[in-house]
Amino acid sequence: QVQLVESGGGLVQAGGSLRLSCALSGGTFTNYDMGWFRQAPGKEREFVASIVWNGGSTTYAESVKGRFTISRDNAKNTVYLQMNSLKPGNAAVYYCNARVRGGSKNYWGPGTQVTVSS
Repeated sequence: QVQLVESGGGLVQAGGSLRLSCALSGGTFTNYDMGWFRQAPGKEREFVASIVWNGGSTTYAESVKGRFTISRDNAKNTVYLQMNSLKPGNAAVYYCNARVRGGSKNYWGPGTQVTVSS
């Protein structure tokens, strides 16, 4: 069964950087487009970034363009989110998402907390 585990969250000062990682197990990594979502307290979960199965295309929420970079290493079954120039408004629980190619089945990790101090 597919499992996703995020890591790399923590506390960072505004203007700082973090790199999140998400490792997939129990499935063939290249069967999945991967993405990152986040949810702040009292708010709906929102899309952050995604990357297709072979890394050939990426998509970003407008609010993070130019500051966040999504990438994947298919040899390591891992997707990354490099977050630079962090703002307090970026604080949230960040969730890794795997979506089967050509389908709508989604798998979610348990989330990792990102806290940004002002």
